This record gives sequence, C-alpha cells and structure tokens, in this order.
Amino acid sequence: MRKFSAIMLFLVMTCVLSGCLYPQDKIQQAQVPYQDQLNAVQNAVNQFKDANGGLLPIKTRDMSTPIYQKYPIEFTKLAPQFMQEPPGNAFESGGVYQYVLVDVETNPTVKLIDLRVTEKIRDLKLKIQMYRDEHQYPPFKKVLAAGVYTLDYKKLGYKEEPYAESPYSGKALPFVIDGQGEIYVDYSADLYEMLQKHKDEAREGEDIRPILMKHSPFAPAYSLPYTVKDKEPVFFVR
Repeated sequence: MRKFSAIMLFLVMTCVLSGCLYPQDKIQQAQVPYQDQLNAVQNAVNQFKDANGGLLPIKTRDMSTPIYQKYPIEFTKLAPQFMQEPPGNAFESGGVYQYVLVDVETNPTVKLIDLRVTEKIRDLKLKIQMYRDEHQYPPFKKVLAAGVYTLDYKKLGYKEEPYAESPYSGKALPFVIDGQGEIYVDYSADLYEMLQKHKDEAREGEDIRPILMKHSPFAPAYSLPYTVKDKEPVFFVR
C-alpha cells in the first residue's frame, strides 16, 4: 500500500512539474500577443465588415468610455463564420488580453489591452473609494499638470507604490489620478523612448499616443492624452 501511494505521489508531482495539469503551451498562448493571432482577427473583422455593409463586430459601450477601451471586439459575431474561435490569448478563451478596435472611422485596426492592468486599476479604485468614505477626497500628493496628480499611497495602505507593467517596454509605469478620481497609467516613459526613435512622427499640439500603437500591437489603455514639448512628452491639457 505504501509503495502504491509513493508511486501515485511521484506521478502527480511529475504531472505538475511537466505541466500536464495545465499545459505550458496553453499558458503561453494565453499570455503572448502572437502577431498571427492579431492578423487572424483582423482578417475576420475585415470580412465581417464587408459582409455587413460596413458594420463592425463590436460590443456596445457608453459614449463616455475612453477611446481606446470604447470598441471591444464581440467574438460571438465573428465565430464560427469568420473565424473558428477566439484566439487563445483572448479574454474569451481564458487569456489576459482584450481585443479592441481603434481608428474605427477611417481604418478599423485590431489592437490589444492587457487586462492585468485593468485588475490593478480596479484594486486601486477600491482602496481610493474606501479612503474617500472617510476623508471625502482622494489622497492627492503632487500636481503633475492641470488636473493630473500623483497619489499618497501610504495613506491608502500600500507598503510599496503600485505600478502597471508596460506592454511596450516591460517597464514599471506609475498611475496618476485626475480631479474626478479617475485612474490612468502614465505612459510618459514609453512615449519618451518612442520619440527618441520616431521624433518625426509627433507634432506639438497633437495627441501623440497613436505613435505607441503604430509600432506595437497594444493600445495605450487607461491613458490621458499627451503631446510633445521641447522634444519630450507632456500631458495634453486642452
């Protein structure tokens, strides 16, 4: 009996270590933004649009929804006619990415949003709401621009400052808050790097966020507008 138990324990541990309980390829598929997956969704979107008189396979969102989260793709409108199933890295398949459309008026293009950032923002908003229940206002710390602030995270109970992992560079990006209590990711560091490489693609007085999407499969979700001044990104306060 002891020998049988030992054998079973060995088999279970081997199975866990080898990933057979949750295959490694499934884990990787759920977390990696493969270009062929984006291409497949883009082709399906284009076919749907052609077959439906220019309509797009998107979910309905409130008009006040920020532009880069405003047009999530509705895969039930694409599968199975235009593609067999959602990509393995899509939220609908258990992945960490939401597929969205940008430039819907002129050139509907498929991009990704990393939903792990969404979770961090949701947690931060919950802590801020708990703080506001007692103190009325969020714990603003520093003014970055008109209506844009950093937060005093110690007052929110954080031992370390929370951050979002950049989908562009992998860097730790800070969060900022506006006067209405909305949380955003500060993409200044990523925009600075992009401006060093593609300075001719940005103009002062224009929103420069599209430069991030032009050279990446990701949309700058949960972002405020930026422009360029003295060759550096600044919040685009209008």
